Amino acid sequence: MDNLINVKALILAGGKGTRLAEITKNIIPKPLAKIAGKPILERAVLQLKHYGVTDIFISVGHLNEKIRDYFGNGEKFGVNIEYIIENEPLGSGGALFYLKEKICDNLIVCPGDIVFDVDFNKMLDFHKKKNALITLFAHPNLHPYDSDLVITDKEMRVTEINKKNSERNFFYKNIVNAGIFVLSPSTLSFFKELKPINMEHDFVSSFIGSGKVFAYKSSEYVKDVGTLERFYAAEKDIERGIVAAKNLRNKQKAIFLDRDGTINKYKGFIKTTDDIELLPRVADAVKKINSSEYLAIVISNQPVIARGESTVGDVDRMFDKIETLLGQSGAYLDGVYYCPHHPHKGFDGEIKELKIDCDCRKPKIGLLRRAAEDFNLDLTKCIMMGDGETDVKTGKNAKIPTVLVKTGIQEENSVTPDYYADDLLSAVSIFIKD
Repeated sequence: MDNLINVKALILAGGKGTRLAEITKNIIPKPLAKIAGKPILERAVLQLKHYGVTDIFISVGHLNEKIRDYFGNGEKFGVNIEYIIENEPLGSGGALFYLKEKICDNLIVCPGDIVFDVDFNKMLDFHKKKNALITLFAHPNLHPYDSDLVITDKEMRVTEINKKNSERNFFYKNIVNAGIFVLSPSTLSFFKELKPINMEHDFVSSFIGSGKVFAYKSSEYVKDVGTLERFYAAEKDIERGIVAAKNLRNKQKAIFLDRDGTINKYKGFIKTTDDIELLPRVADAVKKINSSEYLAIVISNQPVIARGESTVGDVDRMFDKIETLLGQSGAYLDGVYYCPHHPHKGFDGEIKELKIDCDCRKPKIGLLRRAAEDFNLDLTKCIMMGDGETDVKTGKNAKIPTVLVKTGIQEENSVTPDYYADDLLSAVSIFIKD
């Protein structure tokens, strides 16, 4: 158990859960629905307890006596539980009004209808290092097109929460609010009266202008189980061990993907978003990775930056287009890493400071090492997939399996990959079976 001294938690468990009526039979509240043999809410309580969070508030409404009877004061679960009874629904944030005199350190807030396994030590450490007022847990999901998008700067400072019903005439990174927050106690002064409050759009958004709202992006498992489809999918993930395995306390494994010729069509030096076009079956390939124990991480050389033909912003927007297109098909990338350098000098328009012999340009493995540090990867259990000799050499240098896909450069190779595949889906299927 890891101890987060003085940190308390609020679990929001007041919803009716009408979409889970087949399971609840309308005689128990949604948070008491058993998933893989244990109520959703109990899983949340035990997750918090694992990190030493033993003072827990639970806001309850519909059939609240059932929750109070099940958990009591929390003693049998090794925690202390106090209840906030919502006689009228208070939205996703209104219950915080009751806590403004009770919190003197950071507060964790999470919904009672999600399945999660999160290393709260890492999230709290991020919150403190950023000197944040509010930190929200953010991640890519399978349906960003109908989710609240979290827009951030390079420092992961939140600049906007783009509502899910907004018209989006731009390409975007798949970073979605997952519903877990860390709040500094001073933020609770926001609550002047008892009334329904939307957590994201009323409360969190009011602090964005301070520059102290940050997104903690993680690949760990956090999924809403408010529909039957999502409930049974999460139950399957629990039973397969994927939920626990995704916690960043554990060593992770990834499939590293080249970009041009592997994910999108090879068109020589790609310089604008207009040149980005996904290859057939790529979204299916990435979805297959997403449903597995592997992470999907792009490792790409982007010398167009050093050549002065595209800016960093241009390349970022190209990746945003890829993430947008993948998201429209229910797939996502866990991470994107690219090298902006190029070693050959003496060309018109080049960016001289980027014309260096770096450690991140494939076939060197600097980008793989950076991803390994960020995601706690066991590199020996990762895989490299790409369309060119450079990708194969990168995998060989990292001493990991390599797959050459036949959708890109089609060059003569001086090194032999471990596997050949017609496209990315065929490559992924070598390692991930249906």
